[in-house]
Amino acid sequence: MRLSFQEVKSKIAKMIPKDIDYKIDLEAATVSIITKTPDRFGSGSGLTGEIAKSIKRRVVIRPDESILCSEEESKEYIRSIIPDEARITGMHFDPCLCELIITCEDPGTAVGRRGENINKLRDKIGWLVKVERTPALQSKTVNDIRGFRKATADDRRKLLRDFGRNIYRPKLAGNPWARLTALGSYREVGRACHLITTNESRVMIDVGVNIASSTDPLPFFNAPEALPLEKLDAVVLTHAHLDHAGMLPILFKFGYKGPVYCTPPTRDLMLMLQSDYLKVAGMEGKSPPYEMEHVRETMKHVIDVNWKETTDITPDIKLTMTNAGHILGSSACHFHIGEGKHNIVFTGDTKFEKSWLFDAANVKFPRCETLVIESTYGAQGDFQPSRLEATSELQEIIKRTIGRNGKIILPVFAVGRSQEVMIAIDELFRSGDFEPCTVYLDGMIQEATAIHASHPDYLTRDLRNSIQTNSDDNPFSASWFRKVQGREMREAILSDPSPCIVLATSGMLNGGPVMSYFRHWAANERNALCFVGYQAEGTIGRRLQKGFGEVQMFFEGETITIEVNCEFVTIDGFSGHSDRKQLLDFVDQLNPRPYSIVCHHGDYRKCSELGRTLREKFKARTYSPQNLETIRLF
Repeated sequence: MRLSFQEVKSKIAKMIPKDIDYKIDLEAATVSIITKTPDRFGSGSGLTGEIAKSIKRRVVIRPDESILCSEEESKEYIRSIIPDEARITGMHFDPCLCELIITCEDPGTAVGRRGENINKLRDKIGWLVKVERTPALQSKTVNDIRGFRKATADDRRKLLRDFGRNIYRPKLAGNPWARLTALGSYREVGRACHLITTNESRVMIDVGVNIASSTDPLPFFNAPEALPLEKLDAVVLTHAHLDHAGMLPILFKFGYKGPVYCTPPTRDLMLMLQSDYLKVAGMEGKSPPYEMEHVRETMKHVIDVNWKETTDITPDIKLTMTNAGHILGSSACHFHIGEGKHNIVFTGDTKFEKSWLFDAANVKFPRCETLVIESTYGAQGDFQPSRLEATSELQEIIKRTIGRNGKIILPVFAVGRSQEVMIAIDELFRSGDFEPCTVYLDGMIQEATAIHASHPDYLTRDLRNSIQTNSDDNPFSASWFRKVQGREMREAILSDPSPCIVLATSGMLNGGPVMSYFRHWAANERNALCFVGYQAEGTIGRRLQKGFGEVQMFFEGETITIEVNCEFVTIDGFSGHSDRKQLLDFVDQLNPRPYSIVCHHGDYRKCSELGRTLREKFKARTYSPQNLETIRLF
């Protein structure tokens, strides 16, 4: 039974002893109890747990601002209580949540035996203290977001309260119903956008850009179901790639004021990719559809959701995110609609295979009546080698090309594929079977890698351990990787005759620093060009895959022709998408099995072939709708 906020407050008032001074606020769906005596509420098994169980909502205890020490006083207490051996590297205050994050090289020493140091520190300063290990690589994006959240604490507190009031609004009369509307990525790859509409709320899932199109890059925001944008209740992001999150700031440009739910890694990667999108557009003389101010406004509205945490996002919809295996923080999104009336799962982009970076996509959900699944490689014959086979193939072309004193160009997506390739190269160079050469990282690759290091809990256990426990084994910190620092260094690399490997963005040869290397090196037969990711229709990468011996590119205000004589290969096994067999295996392993399956994120043939096979094999209703079509869920 759904409780109003007034009913929630009434229930809580009956449970808290009369001598405890407190007030109640909302942090979106979370109920925060603000008090001068937080120790009276105990842990999850104490009064706090009893309250949460009674109101069936997440409950947090926040210290009243009157008992918080100033930042300077808090820092003095930290230095006196936390041993020097912990080697503190940062202190990050978030006044909105009264939280303090301490980063240090030895968290165990910082916390102390049975948490004695942290408990003593909380008693002294009042702040809620968290201790994190210092990442092996420092991320400017992560630090910028922490600083921005601190600077906008008052705005964020008000927004969280507004989001909460919307979630706890009174129930509407009438029978419940729900529909799914296709606003992008249906019978196409790119500009992913879905809309769930119920009798009480509207939720948009993903807001992507078609990066291969300059004439039609946006989802169908002008569809009647999506308008007015300010009436949307929530936006949910499956992951940070531009074709799923690149147009999110446009919502805020045109009036959306609600929350954005995503995992913390998605939040960080999204800021990096959107900022770079604006930067590249400016360098190419294009007018972007939004400005940096809209990106910053987006960041104020982000609500972090960790995997397996369930949260209410509207009066009648609950959200749970789980691992999708695609990129850092990528999630399958489970929506529980209408107090159990219907459950729908969006896979996002999914990988049902363990990779160097991530575990295979999750297949266990509480319920799943409808599945919305990607179809990028869903057609007959869409087969990808395993990660081990792909690694072997990459290592062979490195040996072959460096052996003839050539250079290797690896156009990569900054997020996901770059880090996979780095690990594969690192494995080859550490094996002792091959003399290492310099591997240049150009574009956002180093920053994206630092964001990976900042979120170790979203990586495989082996990689997490190598990053956290021994820097000598950290593949991302190896000496052969060098970041390209600006244009002068790039020019020096281009003129250096020594063999080398260059990982550079963008992954489809549709702009970015990789174009400089391609322009200078593509004509030389000793060199190699190697694709390790999907090449969308309309990009230079796709034209090369079709066998073009020369391609045209825009350079310094004019169109030039590039002759391609270098060795050219595509290694499919590094893709973050499941191939046809993996998609079928994913559905086969799903627990429970859906009654209806909607195929998207693939061309018409791939969506249709995958849908037909799923229908025949699993006896499910399948749909391959076009953009702007609507499916009734119940």
